[in-house]
Amino acid sequence: MESKETQFESSSEEKSVSVHETENQSENESQRLQSEALAKALSSMLTTVIKEFDSKAQQTSTSQDHLSQSLDRLTRELDKLLEDAPLPFIMQHAAKISVVRKRVSSLNSVLKSVQRRLDNIDRMLSVGVSHQHQQQQQHDKATTEHSGLQ
Repeated sequence: MESKETQFESSSEEKSVSVHETENQSENESQRLQSEALAKALSSMLTTVIKEFDSKAQQTSTSQDHLSQSLDRLTRELDKLLEDAPLPFIMQHAAKISVVRKRVSSLNSVLKSVQRRLDNIDRMLSVGVSHQHQQQQQHDKATTEHSGLQ
């Protein structure tokens, strides 16, 4: 009689442990799926924002290039005008335009530097996201293999 009770208790304990392990695995899987969903949502949102910023930066760069070309053209025309009529008033404005041209050129250089940095950050994020995804898959595989051994 005692042996049947001991076997029943042992069987009940094993079932309880098995149910507990199954619940833990289900909970871990649920957390993993939630984490993946959150990571995908964040990645999607960041990708959209980065593309939008990239587009705006490209538009600004194009606009800066156009402005720089217009200032170059204006400077050439003023130089021709100065050759014909070197008035102090015209020379003063030509100097101001030259200063503006230098500032636009400097700003354009800064903008291009910022664009390169944003491109580098974008590449690093893309590589980091895929690296994290690979690590998660390896971890999941190791967890599955480990739980299969028990």
